[in-house]
Amino acid sequence: MPIRKRSKESWEIYLDSGLDPVTGQRKRHYETLKGSKKLAKQRLAELEVSIGEGSFIKPKRITFGEWLGNWLSGYVATSCGIRTVQSYQSEVRRHLIPALGAIPLTQLQPQQLQNYYSQALTKGRIDGKGGLSARTVLYHHRILSEALSHAVKMGFLIRNVAEAADPPHPERKEMATLSPEDVPQFLEAAQETPYYALFYTALYTGMRLGELLGLRWCDVDLDMASLSVVQALYKRSGVCKMLRPKSSHSRRRIALSPSLALLLREYKAEEQTRRILLGKLPADSDLVFSHLDGKPLDPGVVSHTFAKVLKKAGLPHIRFHDLRHSHATILLKGGVHPKIVSERLGHASIGITLDTYSHVLPGLQERAAEHFDNLVTRENGGKMVARGSNPDTMGR
Repeated sequence: MPIRKRSKESWEIYLDSGLDPVTGQRKRHYETLKGSKKLAKQRLAELEVSIGEGSFIKPKRITFGEWLGNWLSGYVATSCGIRTVQSYQSEVRRHLIPALGAIPLTQLQPQQLQNYYSQALTKGRIDGKGGLSARTVLYHHRILSEALSHAVKMGFLIRNVAEAADPPHPERKEMATLSPEDVPQFLEAAQETPYYALFYTALYTGMRLGELLGLRWCDVDLDMASLSVVQALYKRSGVCKMLRPKSSHSRRRIALSPSLALLLREYKAEEQTRRILLGKLPADSDLVFSHLDGKPLDPGVVSHTFAKVLKKAGLPHIRFHDLRHSHATILLKGGVHPKIVSERLGHASIGITLDTYSHVLPGLQERAAEHFDNLVTRENGGKMVARGSNPDTMGR
């Protein structure tokens, strides 16, 4: 029998894949699985397919550290943005492989992950000076879960044991944003900087700083009042590179407001005039926001100038990235559908948008309830439909 029960929740899977053409001996594979018989049958079917295709590798030969390395160099390197790749590589190398890398992939258990989370919270810092933050440990959990989920997808595991572990849940920090009332004050202070058009575009589109610094005029259609995000500027070790955005969702079209379309049209004409007068026409650059010679702006300098503008305007300090959050929050509070906001921001799903801006949702729920009342009342000549229900007429 290919499946044999060993205990209440344990099954042994046996598979004979024929004779080895080199040794002439029979090739047999044994595997023990905890779970239901249905899971055991599923694993047997996966083994039969992978062995038949010649893609099977004995899981017991792979440590979790080896799997993490393969996952990073294969799937992550080709599917994620450069910052995600660099961040995952750093956390895996410095924390996850030293703590969990020696464990065989198929023997990794939820309790081992749970123990790691506890130890990381108390003494996880590389310098030995205490533990990591709950937010960092939760990030590690997400990396582990993604790696194990991919192992399941590739047939190395039956289940993702990270789903059974309980990571820490840090308190959500209150999001700092500009309110609609803050916007005129902010823009007035920004007018005295060379980055006024950049700040305006950031606030009115929700684009990331790298996306703004990678934006080209060929990606902007002023007649149709839209732009396309097709590349972004990344700076690493002092070197700036233009790369494709991190995901297909980040590569998106954004509609421009009439005021922004007008501002960009005027800005383009002014920049061209300045460059002609100064004799600094860039030969190969088409960047919207750049130095006069066409070279990319430095993200650090832009962020530093942004902080100075806030101070001059008398507004609380926020990060440049919070202009993106300001854009989303203002739209959501104004009643714009979260799906539209999600598309403008380039989120992978509407769920990410709803989770990120959950602080806005209570007000949206109340507004939706009132709106429904108003719609129904209007359709009935301004009269309420009912003040109560008669149980004798229900169901008729």
